Amino acid sequence: MTMKRIFTGSPFEEKIGYCRAVVAGGFVHVAGTVGQGDDVVEQCKAALTTISNALKEAGSDLTKTVRVTYYLPDAAEFEPCWPTLREVFGANPPAATMVECNLIDPKYRIEIEVTALAG
Repeated sequence: MTMKRIFTGSPFEEKIGYCRAVVAGGFVHVAGTVGQGDDVVEQCKAALTTISNALKEAGSDLTKTVRVTYYLPDAAEFEPCWPTLREVFGANPPAATMVECNLIDPKYRIEIEVTALAG
């Protein structure tokens, strides 16, 4: 099986030893992605931009997302993200899960992981 690894240059990729996305078996698997910003909505939008760019590099896009997992340290902060998520996935909703958990740094309010169809 052929695999393609996509890197974004994030310092965490080097420090931890992972890549932003892997194209394999007809899917693009995008690693958990955080975004910069002052609040959860800004971070959500920034993370989705990074994910979208990785999918484009893989020859895919957000409309081909089949599964998304949201990780938040405070589940109460998820609802403010819903309008952004409806805008991004509205016509092509993926299967979704939201998990409340700690993230790698308390400054991050949301982490998003997706799996999309390749090509």
